[in-house]
Amino acid sequence: MAGLKSFDIWSPVIVMLAVDFAFAIVNILLKEVLDAEMNHLVLITYRQSISAIFLAPIGYFWERNSRPKLTLKILFYLFFSALVGASLTQYFFLLGIQYTSATFACAFINIVPVVTFIMALPFGLEILNIKTNRGRAKLVGTLVCICGALILVLYKGMPLVTYSHPEAPPPSMQQAISISSDKKAGRWTIGSMALIVGTLLWSSWFLIQSNIGKLYPCQYSSTAIMTFFGAFQSAVISFSMDRNLSLWILKGKVEILTVIYAGVVGSGLCYVAMSWCVKKRGPVFTAAFSPLVQIMAVMFDIPLLHEQLHLGSVIGSASVIAGLYILLWGKKQDAENCSKELTQEAEEVKDTEAQLQLTTITRCP
Repeated sequence: MAGLKSFDIWSPVIVMLAVDFAFAIVNILLKEVLDAEMNHLVLITYRQSISAIFLAPIGYFWERNSRPKLTLKILFYLFFSALVGASLTQYFFLLGIQYTSATFACAFINIVPVVTFIMALPFGLEILNIKTNRGRAKLVGTLVCICGALILVLYKGMPLVTYSHPEAPPPSMQQAISISSDKKAGRWTIGSMALIVGTLLWSSWFLIQSNIGKLYPCQYSSTAIMTFFGAFQSAVISFSMDRNLSLWILKGKVEILTVIYAGVVGSGLCYVAMSWCVKKRGPVFTAAFSPLVQIMAVMFDIPLLHEQLHLGSVIGSASVIAGLYILLWGKKQDAENCSKELTQEAEEVKDTEAQLQLTTITRCP
């Protein structure tokens, strides 16, 4: 009995660690194939198609008794959700990963909950009361996270990990290296801007999903439909930009492995696992594990891809993670306070009903 209770407590932790490890592998594989000049939209199309094929049977059999009727309004929401959350978001994040590094891109993933919180305030989906400790915590966490994001974008800093060269290059090679460094700096700026746009789009997608969840509360079915729309949109955009069919031929085992792994694991199994963790322990618990993706990505990014780790990335990432946890603490306090208020209201209703029953009994002849 004690063993089952211990397993019930630790199983969500183990699952989330496995999810973060899987996401880190996805980011490393994506970086590898993008550096090999694989087309972004082709990669998105294949990934979304495999995800849709994987999730469709799960949604059909799991939710067949609870699935509401699909209307044109719901289909429009899902189509728009796919455009914002699947096609455009993934395109800009892939562009950012290609022009920067997997570790750097993971830092922007940690910013998504904070940006979502800011964007939700005008719509009344989030409440910020600075008179309470939890409200001040959410404000401080948001500001710290924004400062971290600014450091990531504006300050690169010195490289903390460098790879030594045994021989000094000749003068002509030194000039080529200088030109290459300037080009890399320009690519890093473009990549940073792409990641900012991707973060804003992904945060917007969460707000769209809050409406879809009310209209069509079937996670697996809605995700399968959304990924199908995302694959269709990416394919149309890709063919409109370049009709060269050779782009669609996967070259080598790495590209095939990346497409299958990103589709089945990254967009399929990880989604199912996170949904299970949200159901078991709540969204705050699940979101608290997101910084581990960046830490795990560093473990693979530096030794395998020989990416440089800069001081600005470390300081900015640490600020983002600190701000995220402060914000999550405030949101957790909000959830606990809301739960206490609901419990108190339920008790008050019970007391009122009991008093009414006593009054009715005493008045009866």
